[in-house]
Amino acid sequence: MNDPQHPALPAAATVRRRSLLAACSAHAVHDGLTDVIYVLLPIWQAQFAMSYAQIGLLRGAYSAMMAGCQLLAGRAARRWGRERLLVGGTALAGLAYLLVGQATGLSMLLLALLLGGLGASTQHPLASSLISDTHEAAGGVKQALAQYNFAGDIGKTLIPGLVGLLLTLISWRASVTLIGLLGLAAALLLWWLIPPRSSTSALREKNLKASRGQGSASGLRALILTGTLDSAVRMGFLTFLPFLLKAKGAGTAGIGLALTLLFIGGAFGKLLCGYLGVRIGMMKTVWLTEFSTASLIVLALFLPYGGLMLMLPLLGLALNGTSSVLYGAVPDLAGADKREQAFSLFYTGTIGGGALAPILFGSLGDFTGIPLAVMALAVTLLLTLPLSWYVQRGLDADARSLRHAG
Repeated sequence: MNDPQHPALPAAATVRRRSLLAACSAHAVHDGLTDVIYVLLPIWQAQFAMSYAQIGLLRGAYSAMMAGCQLLAGRAARRWGRERLLVGGTALAGLAYLLVGQATGLSMLLLALLLGGLGASTQHPLASSLISDTHEAAGGVKQALAQYNFAGDIGKTLIPGLVGLLLTLISWRASVTLIGLLGLAAALLLWWLIPPRSSTSALREKNLKASRGQGSASGLRALILTGTLDSAVRMGFLTFLPFLLKAKGAGTAGIGLALTLLFIGGAFGKLLCGYLGVRIGMMKTVWLTEFSTASLIVLALFLPYGGLMLMLPLLGLALNGTSSVLYGAVPDLAGADKREQAFSLFYTGTIGGGALAPILFGSLGDFTGIPLAVMALAVTLLLTLPLSWYVQRGLDADARSLRHAG
């Protein structure tokens, strides 16, 4: 609604819209570039005669670089500018795939993937804080972060699928070159889409002066631990799911269909649970999704193949939905001037937990068998329930300090 008393409102709405579109585009492209590695690993193994340990090194190097450099990305953004660093990181990720297309062996692939992980490290903390700073004044930050989270899953689905199709038509080198060009095109799009720094800074200053508390350091720590456990269980279950399905009689096609059903439910869970968190609150939503996830994980052990397939979209919705609620709480627990650092810490924890979980729970599965390891996943997830209560205390304390300040 146009109001002559507030001529800046249309401009602010435009800044919010362009910031959200830029962040969602960045998330979709970066997550797609990250997950396309799974499609390429078998091809690289055959092309360069690699061992499984070398294949694991390639995937781990990308993830480790992406997780380890997020804190550096948050600090660098304060010095060189968030928008400039996000565009540069996206361009670097694209250039990395152009280098992959020229690789002649393990060393060059490893270097290219390290560069790609470095570029990818900028996306999560900077795009998330861009949304928070531009949407908070309008009261829609949690819904916007849910849309941002949903966009990442769209990228994970479309880009690896596109590469899988391209590989039936052209060589893998040509395919990854096209993906690299996509990354460069995305960087140009972000350079055009991201509003000028003066516009985002104006909204940021407005947020600093508006109704904001000082955050809660203890609540943020509990939130990071909650997100780490949630991510660990998610990655651990994804590791065991194909073996559960195989034990129930599923073939390769059935396992692929099952994962698709799970991911479709997960994508919509990220979108829907972000909105649910706004309506009923963070703690109630986390309790609902995490208890449901733990129950459905246990149920997956006992259901026959057909019943498990029918249940997977609902499991995906609960399994992935929690993350949107947790992302949405980060801006509330971090001071408005510490968001890049807070998002960096949060994503470092969640990505690190997701990377370690398959190793830890896989080792447990070797000793106890898959059923008991899956039970351990469900029990681990229940630890998030008291943690989310502690997070809610931090949110409530911040809200009280805000009322007193007002």
